[in-house]
Amino acid sequence: MSTFVKGAAPQASTGTAIDVVTFGCRLNTYESEVMRREAESAGLGALQGGAVIFNTCAVTAEAVRQAKQAIRKARRENPQARIIVTGCAAQTEPQNFAVMDEVDLVLGNEEKLKANSYRALSDFGVNDTEKARVNDIFSVRETASHMVDAIEGRARAFVQVQNGCDHRCTFCIIPYGRGNSRSVPMGAVVEQVKRLAGNGYAEIVLTGVDMTSFGADLPGSPKLGKLVKTILRQVSDVKRLRLSSIDSIEADDDLLDAIATEPRLMPHLHLSLQSGDDMILKRMKRRHSRDQSIRFCEDVRKLRPGIVFGADIIAGFPTETEAMFENSEKIVEECGLTHLHVFPFSPREGTPAARMPQVRREVVKARAARLRAAGEAAYRRHLSSLSGTRQSILVERDGLGRTEGFTLAAIAAGQPGDIVDAVVAGHDGARLIAAPSAAQAA
Repeated sequence: MSTFVKGAAPQASTGTAIDVVTFGCRLNTYESEVMRREAESAGLGALQGGAVIFNTCAVTAEAVRQAKQAIRKARRENPQARIIVTGCAAQTEPQNFAVMDEVDLVLGNEEKLKANSYRALSDFGVNDTEKARVNDIFSVRETASHMVDAIEGRARAFVQVQNGCDHRCTFCIIPYGRGNSRSVPMGAVVEQVKRLAGNGYAEIVLTGVDMTSFGADLPGSPKLGKLVKTILRQVSDVKRLRLSSIDSIEADDDLLDAIATEPRLMPHLHLSLQSGDDMILKRMKRRHSRDQSIRFCEDVRKLRPGIVFGADIIAGFPTETEAMFENSEKIVEECGLTHLHVFPFSPREGTPAARMPQVRREVVKARAARLRAAGEAAYRRHLSSLSGTRQSILVERDGLGRTEGFTLAAIAAGQPGDIVDAVVAGHDGARLIAAPSAAQAA
């Protein structure tokens, strides 16, 4: 499972006649740049009123609701704009968007990356029956290496290395939006990283839906660790290489070696844990146990002291008892998690978990709140532990940046894209307060 933007909050890219509103994961962020380029080449920027493309997320019912709300708002604010809906929610439930009066076209996850798909709007001839242009995602056998030269408005760039998922976790709708696992060839990934590093990006983030499954469908079955080592060996311009989300049970020996020995590989891993209880993990059809998660974090800390862990955890999965939930609460401390993404369980139609005995909604919400509180307390302890330390901070926008461990920091120095050597004076509960070190200032 990929890492999802907390709350699935949309990210709008503006400044041209084509606006792309992105919900959900980092892979969507990358694909939105491809979509923008393809839509521009199809001539959408010349349309009167412009175009708004919504790249949706299907991970929760709330993400779908937010997308529909944003679509209606966009139509009210710009009645002449052409509105296109795509992404995982459009792939899994195309007719639910096609029936919206505000929507002009619905595209699937494969179609959204092709200029020809956007040319369907050129004659304004789309009727209700033609609105949804969504093919069977499971028929897609490869992932094209779409090249982008920049990620608009960002200090870091994302590179897709893999798409889809072969696993069938009982709660997850994403395979039905993304299809089966397929990898981008290593050479194409390296070429993309070279291009982005050459264009000045100090940090490159590798992303995918099930990234640790990378390479299984490629000749020789290279693993993620080999890809990471190859990038760092062949692209000297890369100052910081970061992984988005990994499944710890699939971490290979080369990846662990790279974590231990490659300083340019950032000391931050976001884990797809989902629960801290063994029975719930089995009912989710996850492939790891509670003890394996704890042992993985302990072992990796020995390899890379100071490494920071984040995790996705679901609260209120069907059949979850109070004791089972408490195991998820405890694993925050036992794994030493500091960046927590908490998801109140949301039944997705078509998944086995939607047919399981459900936990009452008020209980789900209360448990999610407790888990978030545990995560926030762990994060504040993490912030306090960094007081007085020196940190290398990538400036993302004026006054804000991220440490190598992905901790947010206020820094009154540098321009977006600069890496500033800084000393942490303290924190405000949400971010570090840092100042350039004496060496940096000199």
